[in-house]
Amino acid sequence: MAISPQPARVLTELDHVRIGKLLKHPNMEFAAELASVLDNAELVSSYDVPPDLVTMNSQVLIADEMLGEERTLTLCYPSDTDPNTGFVSVLSPVGTALLGLAEGQTARWSAPGGEPASAKILKVVFQPEESGDFLR
Repeated sequence: MAISPQPARVLTELDHVRIGKLLKHPNMEFAAELASVLDNAELVSSYDVPPDLVTMNSQVLIADEMLGEERTLTLCYPSDTDPNTGFVSVLSPVGTALLGLAEGQTARWSAPGGEPASAKILKVVFQPEESGDFLR
């Protein structure tokens, strides 16, 4: 099932390179969607990234539009994934959908059963670049 087009994405150059390396591994289930995000993203230096942008290792407060619930997620690399504590991989549908969006934008993805899902980004609670961590 096709999902609505996402808004334009902005990625840090470092995130772009690191995620690109992840896509070179075989058996990447969501590789096509994530590759499209990488291919079409505007790239910025880690020093110039807007503070309200979802970058890798950012913690975001989202409002699930279907359930009407708010929750906090941290966008992480696959090795740090822990759904029980809100750490979602950039390789997951929701992780791919959040990457490169900003506060106020809505992430859209297909849930495991194929049904559409979405969440509005209410706040970027923590962003490594904003806190001065340009290498995380």
